[in-house]
Amino acid sequence: MTDFIVAIPARYAASRLPGKPLRLLGGTPLVVHVARRALAAGAREVWVATDDARIVDALQDSGVRVAMTSERHASGSDRLAECADIAGWTDDALVVNLQGDEPFAPPAGIRAVADTLAASGAEMATLAVPVDDAATLFDPNAVKLVRAVNGDALYFSRAPIPWHRDAFAQSRDTLPPGQWLRHIGIYAYRAGFLRRFSTMPPGRLEQVESLEQLRVLEAGHRIAVAMTPEPFPPGVDTPEDLARAEAILQARA
Repeated sequence: MTDFIVAIPARYAASRLPGKPLRLLGGTPLVVHVARRALAAGAREVWVATDDARIVDALQDSGVRVAMTSERHASGSDRLAECADIAGWTDDALVVNLQGDEPFAPPAGIRAVADTLAASGAEMATLAVPVDDAATLFDPNAVKLVRAVNGDALYFSRAPIPWHRDAFAQSRDTLPPGQWLRHIGIYAYRAGFLRRFSTMPPGRLEQVESLEQLRVLEAGHRIAVAMTPEPFPPGVDTPEDLARAEAILQARA
């Protein structure tokens, strides 16, 4: 079994849902739900990297460790790089970056991204799921990707990739034969690469697409991509997402 750490970036001042980590879902703060999913995955350690004492308080007696990090970080990866130094992780420690707005992240998916990194030897690993409708393929908020035959990512884009020239010239309402992949925003890397990544300047492609993972590809590093073994329900970014998550939780109960 792969030995891994889960680290959850949890910034208080989310732009679309202020105070998001502390919003209640079934009477429990959202960040606590995410931490429980990480614990259920069998991680050796689970850390929450935050910038607010109220989040620290909410995680008391939760079984996870908390790192107080700077309010100035531009991304979750930067926050986790500081967490790596606070926690004292060795450079070869395997770290899974689980987003703090994923209260239903399947433990099997968390383990899968850790296993993919360990087996591939790549600098980074992530997950994907097949696209099953044209609306998702053409939605710029749904990030698509293409892989090489060895499973490594070739590119990530908000545009439909690959572009089926003949089929899309006729219609964009249905998917032509073939497989399109949607990216799931969970990552694994060694702590040493996490530290290195946080010092790398943003690449041109990253800035054009507004996709942080393109910094890795543009710098010539590998990102291994595996298919998720279980679906990842949508995360919580807006009040409407929170209401939908509440309905999912009640249905599961």
